[in-house]
Amino acid sequence: MSKTSKILILSILFFLLIAVRAFLQPYFYDPLIDYFKFDYLQTSIPEINYTRYFLNILLRFLINTIISLAIISLLIEERKAVVFSIKFYVFSFITLSIILYILLKYNGEESKMLLFYVRRFLIQPLFLFILLPAFYYQKLKLKEVKHKKKSR
Repeated sequence: MSKTSKILILSILFFLLIAVRAFLQPYFYDPLIDYFKFDYLQTSIPEINYTRYFLNILLRFLINTIISLAIISLLIEERKAVVFSIKFYVFSFITLSIILYILLKYNGEESKMLLFYVRRFLIQPLFLFILLPAFYYQKLKLKEVKHKKKSR
């Protein structure tokens, strides 16, 4: 793939990530958005339809994950990195969803900041910004090791 087309596709993918956050926000059921926008420290957590809420979180997570995986596969170009990322995203979703459910159901009032950040990792593509530098660093280190072996 040419460098120009790669940059164009990456631009479109990053625009899609922004669009999910900016334009699709009203279409997702999330009673915690307004709660965290305003005086959440003084008010209690609103009533939540857990089934609807977690289905919306799953949908949003899937959309962000698919776009993020496309970005990772374009930039890193290694199948192992994409496979690792898929496993990482699945594990993260399951773990964070369980934690979010427990916080909402049993401990939300005492752990509002933890609730905020767990929810944030589920609804925003933050893992992309963790995985990309890690893969890039690994790629640089592998090149460095190969270069050292060649020079011997």
